[in-house]
Amino acid sequence: MSKPPVLMIIASVLAGLGIIQMTFLIGQSLYRSYEWTREIRVLRGEVHQLRLDLRTLGDVETRAATPDYLRELARCQGFVGSEEDVVVDERATTAAQGNCQPVRLP
Repeated sequence: MSKPPVLMIIASVLAGLGIIQMTFLIGQSLYRSYEWTREIRVLRGEVHQLRLDLRTLGDVETRAATPDYLRELARCQGFVGSEEDVVVDERATTAAQGNCQPVRLP
């Protein structure tokens, strides 16, 4: 019986280890690709929400200097104009949110 060549056995073991390592690296690359895709999707959602927030803040900023908007804010807080009469209904119920529609500001 002849003895198998030692060099061939070592080469086969190294090739097997290389295949195992390559399989692990391919699996790791696929996992990282999946995670990065998920993170990109989350970040795009956050960027979209931040852009909406910027648009809302821009609208509020442009409206903040107008007298009509300031008058509307004063009415929300219960102020009355100098030429207006105050009529109070004692049986009226108080709204839970006050006089105005709530606006979400970032």
